Amino acid sequence: MSGAPDTAVFEREARQIRQWIDEADRVLIGAGAGLSADAGVDYTDEVAFARTFPSLVKRGLKAPYQMIGYSGLPAEVFWGYWLTHVDDVRFGEGRRRVYELLFDLVRDKDWFVLTSNVDALFARNGFDAARVCSIQGDFAFLQCYTPCSDDLWPSAPVLERLLPEIDPATQALRDPALVPVCPRCGGQVFFNVRGGHWFVETPWRRQFEALRTWLPSASNERLLVVDIGSGFNTPSVVRWPMERTAGAIPTARFVRINRHDPGLHADLGARAITLAGGALEVLDAVRRVRA
Repeated sequence: MSGAPDTAVFEREARQIRQWIDEADRVLIGAGAGLSADAGVDYTDEVAFARTFPSLVKRGLKAPYQMIGYSGLPAEVFWGYWLTHVDDVRFGEGRRRVYELLFDLVRDKDWFVLTSNVDALFARNGFDAARVCSIQGDFAFLQCYTPCSDDLWPSAPVLERLLPEIDPATQALRDPALVPVCPRCGGQVFFNVRGGHWFVETPWRRQFEALRTWLPSASNERLLVVDIGSGFNTPSVVRWPMERTAGAIPTARFVRINRHDPGLHADLGARAITLAGGALEVLDAVRRVRA
């Protein structure tokens, strides 16, 4: 499907998804940026960016996604942005309706999550963090940028100390000497989110191994794979693995919910449903129908 779905088709497929959830023994959830965007964490939001970071707009930047991997800023400006951004998306309001809806739909199932999102919104909305594989990291931690070790340390105390030191007129740290450094080697640090070879993935590898342990026995049960909001920026992280998993298990069913990229490249026939819609509207419709 493409564009806005026909109402009758939308309702029929929402009903089918609800039936598949009810019939499933296990549910594997794959989630990308589109899910968090429906929760209000939208990296393409130019209006909110301009309102919060006017000094960056003057430098030619327009939206949060441009800041990912961008290094062309003075350190105090760079950290003024990231401290503010992480405080908002990781430590701000945690309850998000779309995540609550998803949890309510699968709470009684044997579920596991693979997500590229680094905002911990699954764990902040009822999901057991031990069953959420955040393979791209988490803004809750900092690491050495070299890295000189696999050590991670909590980012919350650093935010608490430095947020008051951001000049509201410039959105930058008032003193470059306040820029955080590695406690071991004194070098540069960044949040523990995948952005290059420097990413410390050790703790997330443990989560991935837990998922790999959970998944094989699903071939003997009724497995439903639900892929929400994973696009083509990093399709090898969530989107393609979800398709491959459903394709490898002949009895598995597959659901993709994606506003912009609902297409399915694996040949799953009647075992698959794709909906070109936002996660919030689709999951709310699934909640309201009775299978």
